[in-house]
Amino acid sequence: MICFGRSGIKMIRSRGIRALTVRPVKVNQSVSRIHTGKVSLASDRRSNSTSTTHSGVGVAGTVGGTGTVSQSSRGIQKELVFPGSIRSQFTTQLNFNDPSEATPMPTYRLIDLDGHQLDPEYKIPFDKEKSLKMYRDMLTVSIMDSIMYDAQRQGRLSFYMVSAGEEGAAVGSAAALEPHDVMFCQYREQGAILYRGVTLKEFMSQLYANADDYGQGRNMPVHYQSEKFNIHPISSPLATQIPHAAGAAYALKIRNKDNNEPDSGCVICYFGEGAASEGDFHAALNIAATRACPVIFFCRNNGYAISTPSLEQYKGDGIASRGVGYGIDTIRVDGNDLAAVHRVTREARKLAVENQRPVLIEAMSYRVSHHSTSDDSFAYRSKTEVEDWKRRDNPLARMRKWLELKDWWSEDLEQQTRKEIRREILSEMAAAEKRKKPSLDQIFNGVYSELTEPLKRQREELKEILDTYPEHYDLSHYEKGREGLN
Repeated sequence: MICFGRSGIKMIRSRGIRALTVRPVKVNQSVSRIHTGKVSLASDRRSNSTSTTHSGVGVAGTVGGTGTVSQSSRGIQKELVFPGSIRSQFTTQLNFNDPSEATPMPTYRLIDLDGHQLDPEYKIPFDKEKSLKMYRDMLTVSIMDSIMYDAQRQGRLSFYMVSAGEEGAAVGSAAALEPHDVMFCQYREQGAILYRGVTLKEFMSQLYANADDYGQGRNMPVHYQSEKFNIHPISSPLATQIPHAAGAAYALKIRNKDNNEPDSGCVICYFGEGAASEGDFHAALNIAATRACPVIFFCRNNGYAISTPSLEQYKGDGIASRGVGYGIDTIRVDGNDLAAVHRVTREARKLAVENQRPVLIEAMSYRVSHHSTSDDSFAYRSKTEVEDWKRRDNPLARMRKWLELKDWWSEDLEQQTRKEIRREILSEMAAAEKRKKPSLDQIFNGVYSELTEPLKRQREELKEILDTYPEHYDLSHYEKGREGLN
């Protein structure tokens, strides 16, 4: 069963699980109905009037051209369409809604810890080739993380962030998208970026900030980007990509309206539950909901925002409950279950593209790694806790068991593939280390189409310093050396 909950006016029980449905004010917008645990899409309503029944009493309302709401005198006896709360029914009972009494949103799972499919009626849409690509990409990220973490500890990199425990959520979601969909990442989406087609050479060029780096050395390591694959540059400040993603989705919506494209694509925006504590998260969800933007907000809830456990960040039902509050189709999924993540993301994309509206996915996982190479997580959690999670469940082990049950994988293939991947990574790493750094003129380029007068003066000042004290500046590591400033 797969359901998207929406904020609204009445509670529906489906197989013991409570889900929310909504009657939108903007009646020309598609509505999602939840029944028998499956998602169905209602056709667009083209009229400007609504007629619904609540508690056996008919209520008629009209949405005006300016967004105002009028109501019949008979309907106002039972419920009032307040400007800020559509269809609130009158009651004589004084009750506060106690969130602790609400049933937590369920977590969708498709494959259990032993690799067995839980829903036999659903046909997992992976052939052998695609399944092995996804698993190999997860292995590649895991091995690359280990190698680059050690490289940072050896002083060969300034910084690195590992995505251990979250490979399945990244690869599974990326595999459900189309190449023209726009991607905004945070910094644990190596799997999604790799699946899109970014090569190991491109990863290493960015990490070592060499002349082949698309950012020309201006960003910290793990701040990947790819114009070719519609991946926007990763930004260090937390959560800034979320409103950017809402804006990009709105741009797609306008373009689709102007060009009437059958599939103009959608935007997916990745972030952690810690980023959801930032104001940018709330602003982005609100504007995406009110402007009906085709964006998938993909939250990786891995249990920790650096050193702050999730339960110290919020008291509500995770991040998913916030999507419901903003009137956004929302679902929670087992982030260690690649197949479940894939199905949920594919359905979310369908909602976003066909109905032009936002969706929130909360993928539950566990951050096995330290937050970054600047963090020692054992200062705030025990090694036993981490080892228990690694032993109990992780996306790589679950996917491997599923492959083995289908006779598509074996221990021999595992060892052989790991050796091949390790050789490839080490080869690209060695090449990236030897590649020269970007030309010195890149310090000043890339912001203005033409250098401003202050930048021109700064460039001349740098030239003078380098010419006056050449013995103090070894420029042989930079493309074109000193000539790079001419």
